[in-house]
Amino acid sequence: MATERAARYDGHADWYDEQFAGNAGGEEAGFIRHHLGAGDGAVCLDVACGTGIMAATVATAGWRPVGLDLSADQLRLARPRLAATVRADAGRLPVRSGVAGAAVLAFADTDIEDLAEVAAEVARVLRPGGRFVIFINHPLFQTPSSGWIDDHVLDPPEQYWRIGPYLPESVSIEEVDSGVRLPFFHRPLGRYVNALAERGLFITRMVEPAPPPGFLARAPQYVDAATIPRLLLLRAERR
Repeated sequence: MATERAARYDGHADWYDEQFAGNAGGEEAGFIRHHLGAGDGAVCLDVACGTGIMAATVATAGWRPVGLDLSADQLRLARPRLAATVRADAGRLPVRSGVAGAAVLAFADTDIEDLAEVAAEVARVLRPGGRFVIFINHPLFQTPSSGWIDDHVLDPPEQYWRIGPYLPESVSIEEVDSGVRLPFFHRPLGRYVNALAERGLFITRMVEPAPPPGFLARAPQYVDAATIPRLLLLRAERR
C-alpha cells in the first residue's frame, strides 16, 4: 500500500518543484513562520515534505527542519534543502517519542489518507508544549467542484462562489497538468479538529487568510473571489 502511494508522486517531483518552489518564501509562508514561533535550533518535522519547499521558511524561524516523505523522487529534490531527510510514511514516523519541538503539515492534507493516524504520530513525537502547524486547503470553500460562477441566466446576472459537496468525505483523482494525475482527499473541518483534540493536540489558533496580493497577481482568476479563503491554518500544541 505504501509503495502504491509513493508511486503516485514518484516521477512528478520536477513538475511539483517547478510549480510551487518559486512561491515557497512568499506571503503565505509568512503565516507558517509566524505561528511556529522561534525555534532556537530545535527540530521541526516537515511531515509529507515533498520537495522540501517549506525548509527555508522553517529554518528562518530558527528551527532545524527535518523532512519526511514517502516518495524517493520528491526527497531527491528535498535533500539539499533540509538539515536531514527520511523516507517514511506520515502515519508511521521513524522518530523517537517526544524529541521534536514542532511539526508542520503544509499543503499536503489532500494527499493524506488516514488523518487520525498522522495526528497520533505527530502527537507522539512532539515534546510537551510542542507546536503542530497545519496549513491546508480550506475544507469548506475548496471542496470538490467548488468554483467561481458567473450566472448570466439571472437578470441581472449574479456572481457567486459555488460550494461543492462538503459533508461527505471523498477522494478523487485530478489531472492537475498533462500526465500528472494526483489524488485529492476531502474531509470536513470537524475531522481535523477532532483528530487533533482526541490525541492531545489542542488548537490555540485558527486563521483563514485572504488570498494575498502576490497570489492574486499570479492567479487573476481569483481576484473576483478574493473574499473567499483558499487556505486554512490551524495551530495546535501538545499538552
